[in-house]
Amino acid sequence: MLRTIKLIVLAVIMAAIVVLALANRGPVTLNLLPEGVANILPLSVEVPLFAVILASILAGLAIGYILEWLREHKHRRLAAEKKREVGKLAHEVEVLKKKHMSPEDEVLAILDQKTGHA
Repeated sequence: MLRTIKLIVLAVIMAAIVVLALANRGPVTLNLLPEGVANILPLSVEVPLFAVILASILAGLAIGYILEWLREHKHRRLAAEKKREVGKLAHEVEVLKKKHMSPEDEVLAILDQKTGHA
């Protein structure tokens, strides 16, 4: 059900993009530099308006993705540190179990039977 709704929403978005592109096929002049600098180094391109709109949307998405990735860096680093710590502690527990567990240790034997590690 949720997948169907997702596909419908994506189809509506794609249809809106196609309609936007068809309605804005006319060429526009895209000046890559301001007018004062353009006299020295003229950089302008004629492109369809929908290309400018779609390129702007894609650039905004890319910039937002990069900024979010950078913002979450500290969380990913902390998660990796905690994962390494958990691995070290789990290894230490296994070493201690092997070292201190003996057949005459009744408490550990009972705990192992309850957890199924026998």
